[in-house]
Amino acid sequence: MWLSWIEIRLRAARFAREWQGKGRERGQTQLFYRDFFDVFGLPVHRVATFEEPVKLLGDKRRFIDLFWKGVLLVGEKSAGRSLRKTKTLALDYFPGLKDVEFPRYLLLSDFRSFELYDLDEGDEVEFRIEDLPQFVERFGFVVDSRKRTSRGQDAVNIEASELVGRIYDSLTATGHRGPDLDRLLVRLVFCLFADDTGIFEPRGTFLDYLEARTAPDGSDVGSKFVELCQVLNTPDDARPTNLDRDLARFPYVDGDLFRESILIPSFDSAKRELLLDACRFDWSTISPAIFGSLFQSVMDSKQRRAQGAHYTTEKNILKVIEPLFLDDLRADFAKVLKRKRRGRRAALRAFHERLGQLTFFDPACGCGNFLIIAYRELRSLEIEVIRALRSCTTAEGQRELHAAGLSRIDVDRFHGIEIGAFPSRIAETALWMMDHFMNNRLSLEFGETYSRIPLRTSSRIVQGDALETDWAEVLPPERCSYVLGNPPFAGAKLQTAAQRAQVRRVAALGGTGGTLDYVAAWFFKACEYARAGGAKVGFVATNSITQGEQTGQLWPALFEHHGAEISFAHRTFAWGSDARGRAHVHVVILGLDLVRSKREKRLFSYGQAMAFVCANFGDASFFLACMSLIIK
Repeated sequence: MWLSWIEIRLRAARFAREWQGKGRERGQTQLFYRDFFDVFGLPVHRVATFEEPVKLLGDKRRFIDLFWKGVLLVGEKSAGRSLRKTKTLALDYFPGLKDVEFPRYLLLSDFRSFELYDLDEGDEVEFRIEDLPQFVERFGFVVDSRKRTSRGQDAVNIEASELVGRIYDSLTATGHRGPDLDRLLVRLVFCLFADDTGIFEPRGTFLDYLEARTAPDGSDVGSKFVELCQVLNTPDDARPTNLDRDLARFPYVDGDLFRESILIPSFDSAKRELLLDACRFDWSTISPAIFGSLFQSVMDSKQRRAQGAHYTTEKNILKVIEPLFLDDLRADFAKVLKRKRRGRRAALRAFHERLGQLTFFDPACGCGNFLIIAYRELRSLEIEVIRALRSCTTAEGQRELHAAGLSRIDVDRFHGIEIGAFPSRIAETALWMMDHFMNNRLSLEFGETYSRIPLRTSSRIVQGDALETDWAEVLPPERCSYVLGNPPFAGAKLQTAAQRAQVRRVAALGGTGGTLDYVAAWFFKACEYARAGGAKVGFVATNSITQGEQTGQLWPALFEHHGAEISFAHRTFAWGSDARGRAHVHVVILGLDLVRSKREKRLFSYGQAMAFVCANFGDASFFLACMSLIIK
């Protein structure tokens, strides 16, 4: 049985800590590699031998430090000794080996560093022992000699997208459609992700279940999967005592992901094989941040254009969230770290609690990309805070820190509105995935397993039309810290009659407002909402709202009636997308404050960043100067 890569990384971190600074060639080599193979849950004596004799040219005989025939040859030296000579000596062993014994991998070490060579692919990597957790997947051949070929992240994402797309296409071709198909796909991809990231233990549990318990013709795949969904939605103490052993291995997931019943899907041998292909793919390399984009790649492109949605790369999302809140939080954290040691611990705890109280709202969240990236970045900052806390905490205090739970941030602080049922469910699921991903990072960082399975909390993603929904019912404005996102674009001439009526009603401009872009309505609603609670706003918008007639209709109303001021802005740039059939549109990014401040206002231009300071952003001359730069 495989350990998950999460557990392997944790073991690798413990191994690195225990062996750092140790090592004598003859005295500790065997103990070192017994511990090393234990990282992967594999007793070394099952596959390899120590001091394997080998005959060199002539009558000379030498001994290989560790030899796994056909797979691995190890050359070990004492700490600090050069590995160049070790490599030459190791290669000298090869003429004395039989063809079937030739290893694919050569590993050299001096107890402080590793050099791993893949002799088949001509690949090599060097790293320090303390970096083993980062490079441990290079040793995939230890648990599976059929090592996966390394690929770039983009290639991995595309392949994952296409795997799901082929399953989707095969199901729609045989009449599957609607909410049941949507729920089926979300659950399947969750199981694929769970099978490779430690939610299902051991790794490969879902694949083993499908291979062993479903018929080759695929006739029972649908019923077996629906039965599995019921098990995943049932607490351990509520399951039948005679439950099939293979089903009993799966954990209770909860979180409503598997609560609703679905019609049993119809599979055949070809669909079963597509699903097994997806299971054999390594989903641990897929970031939950692209989960939404993965599903968007199988959506109908005509429907996507009709909804006015333009999907988003991580790089572009960061252009919103960094100036909106992340830069300020990082700056505040840096100030805390500069405090004298006596007061630093209390300040760190207060800052940590502050992070846990922040709330986020995306009123056009789609598949949740903005919320997912915001959650990831906030949790990443929290890991830095916890690291700093531990560095100035006593051993007893560290135990208290563990007992109290390491993280103060959970997905229930993230809220959204999405008009489509399918994307809203994807957003909830992707946030759960990101939560698990970040819990794994936390575990790896501090060597303590940390998990939130079963799922006890969830984000609140409300399905509905954001322009017809009372945002205060989704999240009271006084509890909201930040409003962010990428509302739908649709020019005045491309809007439906209903959309045009919505814009006029929300903007409340009387007989004017007929030339406003659809996205302008989100600016009006966001300012009205934020004014009641003081949240900061950051939206992506089509650059049309900074041009022509719209400028005179939109911005005076926001400045004068709502009291908004621009806190940051990005000049026009091309908006990219991770989705298949990616959207090409030119946009601006605008941040709004409803509370007047003397903070520096920033205007970003690509290749350089410019900042302007103005006491009153309602100043027409300054505003027009900024707008002229934004649209250039």
